[in-house]
Parts: sequence; C-alpha cells; structure tokens
Amino acid sequence: MRERNDMKQYASHSKLICAVLLIGVAAGLLQASAAAAAVVIPDTVTVATVNGPAGGIIDVPVYIRDASGSPLGIDQPPGSRIQSYSIKVTYSPASSVQVITFTRAGITSSLTPTFENSPSTAGTISLLDSFQESTNLIPFTLDGALPGNQVAHLTVTLSQSAPVGSTVTLTLDPTLTQLTDDAGDPGTTESSGNGRLILVSGAITVLPSVPAFSHIGIALLALVLAFAGLRILRF
Repeated sequence: MRERNDMKQYASHSKLICAVLLIGVAAGLLQASAAAAAVVIPDTVTVATVNGPAGGIIDVPVYIRDASGSPLGIDQPPGSRIQSYSIKVTYSPASSVQVITFTRAGITSSLTPTFENSPSTAGTISLLDSFQESTNLIPFTLDGALPGNQVAHLTVTLSQSAPVGSTVTLTLDPTLTQLTDDAGDPGTTESSGNGRLILVSGAITVLPSVPAFSHIGIALLALVLAFAGLRILRF
C-alpha cells in the first residue's frame, strides 16, 4: 500500500516538473519572439559604385533608404520625418579627380530647401540640406528596395592622368554623415555612431578613355558608311 502511495506521489511530482519545464520553454520562446520583433533596421545612406573613362564626366547617384521603425521616417508622427541631411564624402586618390560637385537630385530636385550648402576641402565634399516639413516634405518610399530613393548626386570629372583600372574611393564620413528632422532635434538624429544609420560607400573604376572624333574623322566615317550603303543597294 505504501509503495502505491509512493508511486502516485512520484508520478504527481514528475507531472509537475514537466509542466514547469514546458512553461519555461514557452516563456523562453515568447521572449525570443518579442526580442526578434523589437529589432529595428536602421535607415541607410548609399553612394553608388560606377565606372567611367579617364577624363570623362561621371554621374554618381547618392541614396537614402527610409526604413520603418527607425526614429525618423514617413511612418513617424509629424515632426519626426527625414527632412535634413548632412552627407560628407572623402574621395581618394584626390589626384584622379579634376572637378567634383555635390548637388540635389531625385526626390529632392524639385523641393525648395530652407538651407543648402556644399562645402569642400582637399579630398572631401559635403552636401547639407534642410527642408520645411509642412511645405516641402521629402517623399521617401518607406521600406523601398535598396539602395532607396535618390536624393543627390556627385558629378565627377576624372583627370586624364587617372590610371586605367584604378579605383577612386568615395567614402562616407561616419561622423558628419547624419539624418535629422527639420528642427534638428538631437533626440531623433541618426548617425552610424549611434547605431541608427548604415553607411554604404561607393567608388569609381577608371576605364580607358575614348578618343573624341575630329570633324575630319566624322566626315570620313560618314563617307565610308555612305559608300557601304551604295554597295548594298547595288546588290
């Protein structure tokens, strides 16, 4: 009789232990799911990687991607939208660049900034723009495909002496590349330093330059094409 009671107590304790273990596993899974749901993908600033001939004028798009859940964005309340940006690019080797400019493009090209400046030093160039949200909302596409919406572009004239096959790096400055609202609220500022912004730097690969045709060369080419056309018509 006593053995039966011991067996019943053992079975009861075993069921209790199993129940506690199952509750613990379920709680752990719920916490893991909550942690995964809390992960926020930062916004992104991207400088494109392109090719261009030595001596050529190269267009390099610059993009911003607005990710949902970040401190700034179209999904946030008014006053917390991406309305200002500071983007600084360091280009190297500077000797491969003859002229470089940094201007608005894409979704910001038709907007009127309340402030705009493009300071430059040897080997660096920046673009600073700020837009009033109530009158010039930047129309970002939330969670758009990478690299996001084009907001600006670099126009780079490569030096004739730029070595063919070399690369001009276009590196985003991690300190001075930032996004913020039109009031410049430090609480919503996004930078790589505070983990709220991903920076994707770009580059230009130098291709062989294409010699320009002279007027005489163009005329000779036209004569050759005309002669070839006549021979085809005769047959």
